Amino acid sequence: MVSSPEELVEIDASCSSNHDRKSHHSDKVKSNLVTRLNRIEGQIRGIKRLIENDTYCDDVITQISATQSAMNSVAKILLEGHMKTCVLERIQEGDTEVLDEVLVTIQKLMKK
Repeated sequence: MVSSPEELVEIDASCSSNHDRKSHHSDKVKSNLVTRLNRIEGQIRGIKRLIENDTYCDDVITQISATQSAMNSVAKILLEGHMKTCVLERIQEGDTEVLDEVLVTIQKLMKK
């Protein structure tokens, strides 16, 4: 049931027509992201229980790694959609400052 990020990015509304900086994800993409985040939320609760139950450290770290990977997947989906919609439209409008914004965002993601 897990789709690739490419399948989950759907261009919905125009980012450039709405300058209050809101995202414009289709209902399908929103639903997928919420499902993923709900799963991650459950993983976090599970990690908390593992720590409370004095679970072997390596097992906890393995679960933390899986959760980080899941968060990275959410970030990739969001970044891809952002680049294919908002960034593209702003560049087409002549706003090249958006490139600096994207580079900062990517640097933040790569720190993790």
